[in-house]
Amino acid sequence: MTSDAVRRVQSGVPWEETFGFARAVAAGDLVLVAGTTAFRGDVLYGEGDPYEQARTAFASAVEAIGAFGLGVESVIRTRMYLGHARDMDGVGRAHKELFDAVRPVATLLVVDGFVDPRVLVSVELEAFRGRSEEPDS
Repeated sequence: MTSDAVRRVQSGVPWEETFGFARAVAAGDLVLVAGTTAFRGDVLYGEGDPYEQARTAFASAVEAIGAFGLGVESVIRTRMYLGHARDMDGVGRAHKELFDAVRPVATLLVVDGFVDPRVLVSVELEAFRGRSEEPDS
């Protein structure tokens, strides 16, 4: 499964063209997913609701790794960026629902804000597409 080629996937979000980035990049055994919000096209899902925004953002990020034949079980790291510390519980709940069985390493940060003030959360993923090993007991 290891590949030396670098492959990029676009999601069609306008900012990808404006700023010149890819939604996801596979390099070797790693697949990295850029900051992903609850926008799908021009529509922001879950406006005002950090839990729904996190669920939508994570779904879009997982969809991006799906382009490489990967799913939630391949995720090894998540990063969650919040506009407000008060949203931690909702975003954490969305994370747990999706990743509880996988248990990736996770970082949660509070940032000063996002380009669009309606965005409450942005997420990033890292996935591993190499051979999986059983955890030590």
